[in-house]
Amino acid sequence: MSARSQIRSHITHLECSLSGEPCGHEVPTRLNPKNGKPYLARYDLAKAAETLTKDSLAERESNMWRYREVMPVIDPSYIVTLGEGFTPLQHAERLGKHLGMKSLLIKDEGVNPTGSFKARGLSAAVSKAYELGEMKLTMPSAGNAAGAMAAYAAQAGMEAHVYMPKDAPMANQLECVAYGAELNLVDGFITDAGRISGEAAEKHGLFDVSTLKEPYRVEGKKTMGYEIVEQLGFEVPDVVIYPTGGGTGIVGIWKALDEMEQLGWIGSERPRMICVQAEGCSPLVDAYKKGEEFAEPFPNPKTLAAGMRVPAAVGDFLVIRAVRESGGTALTVTDDQMVESVRNMSAFEGIFPAPEGGATLSALELLLESGEVNRDERVVLLNTGSALKYLDVLGPALGF
Repeated sequence: MSARSQIRSHITHLECSLSGEPCGHEVPTRLNPKNGKPYLARYDLAKAAETLTKDSLAERESNMWRYREVMPVIDPSYIVTLGEGFTPLQHAERLGKHLGMKSLLIKDEGVNPTGSFKARGLSAAVSKAYELGEMKLTMPSAGNAAGAMAAYAAQAGMEAHVYMPKDAPMANQLECVAYGAELNLVDGFITDAGRISGEAAEKHGLFDVSTLKEPYRVEGKKTMGYEIVEQLGFEVPDVVIYPTGGGTGIVGIWKALDEMEQLGWIGSERPRMICVQAEGCSPLVDAYKKGEEFAEPFPNPKTLAAGMRVPAAVGDFLVIRAVRESGGTALTVTDDQMVESVRNMSAFEGIFPAPEGGATLSALELLLESGEVNRDERVVLLNTGSALKYLDVLGPALGF
C-alpha cells in the first residue's frame, strides 16, 4: 500500500456557515435548505495533527493534496488531480524596490492547470462529487471556473454542462468545448447563468457545483492559505490582498488559518485580509463600507475582469466577516488601473497576471498612499490567473 493511500481525510461533518447547524457529509449536499447559506466542511483536527505535521510535508507530493487529512475526499482513489497547487510564492524584489518595499510577494496561481486558481476548487469539488457518485455536473461561470470544471470532469469521465455569459473570454469558451463539456452561452451576467444552470440541474438531474453552493470548492481554495504559511517557513504575512468576485478565496484562506492554529502550525496571529473589487462591480466593498454584513446585488456590473464581474455572492457575509475580523479593509480599483498594473507586474517580475491579479497591485498602491499598508510590512498579492486567458480583452486595453 502506498504512503498516499495510507493518509486519509479526517472530515467529520458539515456545518452551516451562518447558524452552525451540523449536517452529514456522506451524501451530496448543497445550501442549507433552512436559510439558503453555505455549509463548510469540518475535520477532527486533533486527529489530523498526528500525521499532518510540519516535518511530514517534506516527503509529500508538490500539489494541494499534500494536505489530505484536511481535504474532503475519504478514499484517495477518487482524487481527480492534474497537479494543481503548490504554486510559487515569488519574492517580487524589483517591483518591491519600485514601490519602496522590502518584502513584497506574489502568489502566482496562473501556473495552475487550466491557468488559474479555479483548478484548486474544482479539483476538490469534482473529486468529492465523484466519490459521492455524481457523474453529471453543471455550473455557471464567468470564465476560468468553467474551464477547470470541464478539465477535471473530462479526466474523471464525468458529464459537464457549463453556462457562461456570452461576453466571457473566448479562451474559456474554447477550452470548455475542447474538454468535451456542453457549452451554453447566456444573455446577461453570471447570476443569470447561475439561475439557468440551477434550472437545468433540476430538470436533468445534474449536480450543480456553483461557488459556495456546494461545500467543497472552498476546501480546494483554502490550500492557498496552507501553502502561503508553509512557504513562509510557517509564518503568517502581515497583509494578503485578494481580488474578489464570489470571494471563495478569502473565505478559504481565512478558514485555513483557523485550521492551522488548531493543528499547532501557527499561533493566533492573522494577516489583514484586503478585499479588492472592480469599481464597476463592487457589492462586497459597498456593503463593507456601509457597515453591513450582507451585500445587495450590484446593478449593471461592468469590468474587463471577468472573474470580478459577480453582482451577488452567496458567501458575502463570510468575506466581510474575514475582512473585519482580520482588521483588513475593502476597496475598489478601476479597469484602467488594473491594466496598468498588468503592465507593471509583467515588466518588473515576469509574471503576466490576469486583470484580477493586476487589481491587487493597484490596490496595494492605493493602500500605500493612504498609509493603510506600511512599506515595511510583508505583503502577499494573489495573482489568481494567467493573462493568457484574457488576450481578447487585454489586447485592445494594452494597445494591440
